Amino acid sequence: MLGSTHGTLTTDSRRARVIACGEQPAPAVHGRPAATDDLDVSGRPLYAGVPDLDRFFRPESVAVVGASDAEGRPNTGITRQLLSWAERVGARLHPVHPTRESVFGIPCVPSVTDLPEQVDLAVLLVSDPLPVIEQLAETKVRFAVAFASGFAETGTVGAAAQDRLADAVRRSGIRSGLRLLGPNTNLNAFEKFRTDLDGPAIALITQSGHQGRPVFTLQELGIRVSHWAPTGNEADLESADFISYFSEQPEVGAIACYVEGLKDGRSFMLAADRAARRGVPVVAVKVGRTETGARTAASHTGKLTGADAVVDAAMRQYGVVRVDGLDELQDTAALLARARPPSADGVAVYSISGGTGAHFSDLATEAGLHLPPLSPAKQAELHQWIPEYLDVTNPIDNGGHPVGDWRGRKIIDAILADPAVGVLICPITGPFPPMSDKLAQDLVDAAEHTDKLVCVVWGSPVGTESAYRDTLLGSSRVATFRTFSNCITAVRAHLEHARFTASYRSPFDEAPRTPSPSCRKARALMRPGSRLSEHAAKQLLRAYGIRVPREQLVTSAAASVRAAGLVGYPVVMKASGARLAHKTELGLVKVGLTSASQVRDAYRELTDIARYEDVSLDGVLVCQMVEQGVEMVVGVTHDDLFGPTVTVGLGGVLVEVLQDTAVRVPPFGEDQARSMLDELRGRALLDGVRGRPPADLDALVEVILRVQRMALELDTDLSELDINPLMVLPRGQGAVALDALAICP
Repeated sequence: MLGSTHGTLTTDSRRARVIACGEQPAPAVHGRPAATDDLDVSGRPLYAGVPDLDRFFRPESVAVVGASDAEGRPNTGITRQLLSWAERVGARLHPVHPTRESVFGIPCVPSVTDLPEQVDLAVLLVSDPLPVIEQLAETKVRFAVAFASGFAETGTVGAAAQDRLADAVRRSGIRSGLRLLGPNTNLNAFEKFRTDLDGPAIALITQSGHQGRPVFTLQELGIRVSHWAPTGNEADLESADFISYFSEQPEVGAIACYVEGLKDGRSFMLAADRAARRGVPVVAVKVGRTETGARTAASHTGKLTGADAVVDAAMRQYGVVRVDGLDELQDTAALLARARPPSADGVAVYSISGGTGAHFSDLATEAGLHLPPLSPAKQAELHQWIPEYLDVTNPIDNGGHPVGDWRGRKIIDAILADPAVGVLICPITGPFPPMSDKLAQDLVDAAEHTDKLVCVVWGSPVGTESAYRDTLLGSSRVATFRTFSNCITAVRAHLEHARFTASYRSPFDEAPRTPSPSCRKARALMRPGSRLSEHAAKQLLRAYGIRVPREQLVTSAAASVRAAGLVGYPVVMKASGARLAHKTELGLVKVGLTSASQVRDAYRELTDIARYEDVSLDGVLVCQMVEQGVEMVVGVTHDDLFGPTVTVGLGGVLVEVLQDTAVRVPPFGEDQARSMLDELRGRALLDGVRGRPPADLDALVEVILRVQRMALELDTDLSELDINPLMVLPRGQGAVALDALAICP
């Protein structure tokens, strides 16, 4: 396979593993013992509870440890902001300081053990929160926030300090239910949220607080933001906890995330699964696509970022919309929060300029949006108001003048009435009052009388025009963008998420909980700390019902001739040994042998090369020759965050050159296995090209699912598996694993 490393397990839930094919410990999850029914066959959790964060965001009482009112002190500004926030949410605030009698006129207590009541939330304005954690547990404080930096984001010493903090919180949590946000977090959770806005809201999660500012400022455009969770270093509470919580809140229409590193892959998948079950869109910027970005993210939050392809695959599996820019995060989350389910996936582009419509339509079509041609009857209807010489097929060009009078609204209503149209997009490249004012008002009025999505791209570089500021931004039914690309990204996400949720079935419901009979057979073949020979690796595949060629392992020239007679000419001969990963490069594969003399000579040549290369062999394989089919690769690698992953792609000797692969994280179902194939650039090869018959896709999908089962059941016993090539034969004839590599950690 493409290079992999067997990762370190990072949480209690990840440490629970199947032992001896079925005996598994039950780890504690935030103090709650996990029942065996809550674990899949690999020992990973299939369930994660939703943390009750109501009293975090809306506490009745708050303690500020390290509160100050001394001028010029950083804690003074923070205390003042917390006082203002507590007043807004109706919470009683208790300053805590060992040497002050009062702070801002409020009586102060020397320590949290002296608090006059049990508090819901403690905000720790101290450089070392560790000594306070034990006191918080004694007083049954439910939540704490640690602002202090100098932990995992600083390197090895800081990471050790964070481990001690996390361990203290874990132990305190078992006793009292204490949960911690941070360390290395900020005041974003205590911002001033507007309460005069209605409609579905955006809930915001950020690991770097400033990166959420563009989404938070959507309130100035009339879009509601209900929560902001700045997770920081995630010693305890993590992004997944907040995704789970926000997806259960009725006012939340979409969740926007800025993620630098995931704390645990399975926790993230379970949280995204919860959002997918409830149809709540999750939009995320995940940094670390490049080596530089990943390195920067690790130094900032002290987390593993994981292989980006695996993160991308996990997000895709659970319908998380991944975007790159903060402007895309802002625009896409805003649209998904407020848009109603589409009645059709057709997009109509309507403009006053043929050039504008053509330009936008090119970009939209290239991005995968469907622009259906309007029916002849609909075109005839539009030509009542639009001159005959203008094209109204889609895009629809009105020529400009009709928008300035009564015809403008009729055109818009007629387009929206087409059952094939689910989205109407009107790109306006620049304002031209009064016509653009009338067009904007007609679009807003029409949007109020339809369930279909109406989008406007207002291309003015100023954006202060009344048509934009008062008319478009004043409407909760029109989605307004400033760029073509952001509009297309958001609309595509809207339509794709609707299709995703309509057919979504949680893979955790069907995930295997007990090992299959294949598991014990396979484990008998495993050799810890070793690489299996091709012959042994193929036995591993046989144990899981994956077809391999007829073959025999021989140790003499005479035996090779007898084996060829039994296998049937023509044959392939290959050296077999645990140290042989790439036999072709060493000349250790002979193809198309048709006679006993060729077989005898091939045996001698293969063993001579092995001696010259100082390669130890367990024998020579005499194999059935399989020629007709498409060469694929299917394999398993381990990711530090997500555990076993399954890869499929175009195989053969060019696999590392083509790098045409798709990845999924178990558990997944047949639908995801098929979608992996659809992601391949060379997908057409499987459908048959240049007169070749279509490949047996059903057999290929079955191999992918069997490999997934193997990956889950053998988990820590199998760090890497490579089936390359897997020859996918013509439809109805199956698939054959011609070569295999397996590595045991």
